[in-house]
Amino acid sequence: MPHPVRSDARDNRARILEAARTVFGEECLGAPMREVARRAGVGPATLYRHFPAKRDLLAETFAEQRRACRTAVRDALSDPDPWHGFRTLIERICELHARSSGFADAFMTAFPETTDFTADRELTLRAVAEVARRARQTGGLRQDFVVDDLVLILLAHRGLQDTPHQARIAASRRYAAYVIEAFRAPEVPTPLPPAARLADPLTRTTER
Repeated sequence: MPHPVRSDARDNRARILEAARTVFGEECLGAPMREVARRAGVGPATLYRHFPAKRDLLAETFAEQRRACRTAVRDALSDPDPWHGFRTLIERICELHARSSGFADAFMTAFPETTDFTADRELTLRAVAEVARRARQTGGLRQDFVVDDLVLILLAHRGLQDTPHQARIAASRRYAAYVIEAFRAPEVPTPLPPAARLADPLTRTTER
C-alpha cells in the first residue's frame, strides 16, 4: 500500500515550487538548483528527493501554465470561426507568457532540461499552422503569414519581462491587439520582407 504523503513533505514541495517560480522568473532557467533550495528553506537532499532532475522541477513548476496552453490550443482548433480562433490563441499565448516570465523562457528555449516544453511548443506551433491555414482560407488572415511569425512576436514579447507585473499584463494585451491587426488580411495586400526561419532551431515542426 502506498504511504500517505506527510504534511511536512507536502509543505516542502509547495515551498520548493513557489521558490522555483520566483528563481526561474528572476534569474532565467540557468539558475542552479541549490538557489531554489536556498529560497525554499530546504536542503539540497530534500529538493532532489522531490525532484531528482532539473527537468522534473521545471515541468512541475509550470504545470498549470502548460495545461492552460494546451487548453488554448484545443479551443482554437475547435473554434468554428478560424479567424476568431486564431486571434484568441494569440491573445491567450501572449497573456500566459506575460504572467510568467519563467514559463515564457521555458517555452521559448531549446535547453536540454526543457524537453517537456519542447513537446508543448511543437503542439502549439502545429496548432497555429493549422488554424492559420483555415483562417487564410476564410479570408481573415493575411495570405503571407507563416508560423515563424508567431515565434517572432513571442521573441519580441519577451522584452516586456522586466516591466512591473500589472503594467506587463496591460502592455501584453495591447501588444497582442496590435499584432492581431497586423495579421488581419488587408483590403490591399502590402508585400512583406521574407520571413526569417525562427521555428526550425527551436523545434522540428515546420508549417508545411
